[in-house]
Amino acid sequence: MTIRPSIAQVRFAHPFRLAGHSEEFSAGVYDVLIEDELLHGLSFEAFRRVSTYLQVVGRAGVTELRATTEQDIEAALARDLAKTENTGATAPVSEKDTR
Repeated sequence: MTIRPSIAQVRFAHPFRLAGHSEEFSAGVYDVLIEDELLHGLSFEAFRRVSTYLQVVGRAGVTELRATTEQDIEAALARDLAKTENTGATAPVSEKDTR
């Protein structure tokens, strides 16, 4: 099994929640760790997503990985952007960049 890891960075202007997690996360910049698996037996390279984790700093400063999905992160970013638009802020505050 060949795994292709990547890291994306997302920025939240407001505290947010993710489906499947009871706590509210603070506004800020978060790394999203993504693992894609190479699909074998094809005449071209293709990958499928096998895991997505949000990296958060937990209690006592310990870094934790929280399992999530790309769809849940996109939904949280959309809610964050809607809050920003409703408050009249003009600067872009949500972004997704792949490193």
